[in-house]
Amino acid sequence: MRPPAARSLPQPPRRLRDNARMQTSTPARHDTRGWRLPGVANLHSHAFQRAMAGLAERQTDPADSFWTWRETMYAIAGRFTPELLQAVAAQLYVEMLEAGYTTVCEFHYLHHAPGGGPYAPATAMSEALIAAAATAGIRLTLLPVLYMAGGFDGRPLSERQRRFGHAVEPFLRLLDALRAREGAMLRVGCALHSLRAVPPDAMRTVLAALPDDARIHLHIAEQTAEVEDCIAARGARPVQWLLDNADVDPRWTLVHATHLDDAEVRGIARSGATVALCPTTEANLGDGLFPMDRYLAAGGRWGIGSDSHVSVSPVEELRWLEYGQRLFQQRRNVAASVAMPSVGATLLGGVHASAADSTGFDEADTIVLDADHPLLAGATTADVADRWVFAGNRPLVRDVEVAGMRVVEGGRHRDRDAIASRYREAMRVLLA
Repeated sequence: MRPPAARSLPQPPRRLRDNARMQTSTPARHDTRGWRLPGVANLHSHAFQRAMAGLAERQTDPADSFWTWRETMYAIAGRFTPELLQAVAAQLYVEMLEAGYTTVCEFHYLHHAPGGGPYAPATAMSEALIAAAATAGIRLTLLPVLYMAGGFDGRPLSERQRRFGHAVEPFLRLLDALRAREGAMLRVGCALHSLRAVPPDAMRTVLAALPDDARIHLHIAEQTAEVEDCIAARGARPVQWLLDNADVDPRWTLVHATHLDDAEVRGIARSGATVALCPTTEANLGDGLFPMDRYLAAGGRWGIGSDSHVSVSPVEELRWLEYGQRLFQQRRNVAASVAMPSVGATLLGGVHASAADSTGFDEADTIVLDADHPLLAGATTADVADRWVFAGNRPLVRDVEVAGMRVVEGGRHRDRDAIASRYREAMRVLLA
């Protein structure tokens, strides 16, 4: 792959343009076990942050924001070892499976020991995540993160960020070592933490070294301060700068992309990239609202992620994606259209249409909704998606099958108790 250069935006392959128009159909069928639907891909996860869910909800500053939340995150990140990370991630992945997620994209930047020194082997923290996913039985797209600078001005990483940092060559060696582990349940892609954390020359070097089919994920335009700093440092808004300076195509997943102008909305849609939306985390952090109606109108591709894991529920992500738009626009059924009036089917169709390109997995896994549950009484193929997403907060996932193995039965993960026990012990250590 040649280094990216400024260029005009190409049209995505016809298959992807067609998917963008057709992301409104969700196959649901009824059998003796219940309502069978495709599993949901979780496109953005920081597993270690499951340990801090609910611990950043006390005011630390009258102007609390993402930037003050980050202080709590740094404090908990500094306490992890590979063993603790494996215990926390396994619990998280069990919760994902029981909720209906069957694949997770792990945006992994907690690489090193406290102080920034490498573990032996350097893959130790990544191996902890791989082991956790194998224990739970979830498909894992591992996305080691390149994190180099503390801001657009290139300042060095702070002491608390040193666990995250890499130079380019050690980072590429890490990717090579992890790609050797790929198999039926594991894909290894690449994440660039953000434009503020990866200088342009480093970004180009890494992109040029990746395999042509590598999945590439990137935080972008999450905060207005990030947009303003990018304009000041690079003379362009973050998404526009990226589109002008990288070969953004369907292999790319742009995480958040909350603050876009109209040209950026159209540019992402034309590129074929996917936007990973994380409504519960974006609401928790006060990020803002993604321009969903304009993006759908442009034919854009998107999926969901649970990010900081204040919620681990595809239903809640999808519900609040729609509800946020309703509150802002003061109207109902924003994601629906004349061609597809069902909001639930439109939302589920969207996440299913983008999953393979974001995760690298083409295989179809299955969730089974409990047809006997009162919330699904009288459900039909026409309304079961709407009923699941909007009818209440009682768990409706009965069974989950991943790679042909039933990992959840009757609403319970096969190893729930043992994994929860290890998680409780890990939390006692982390919060001591």
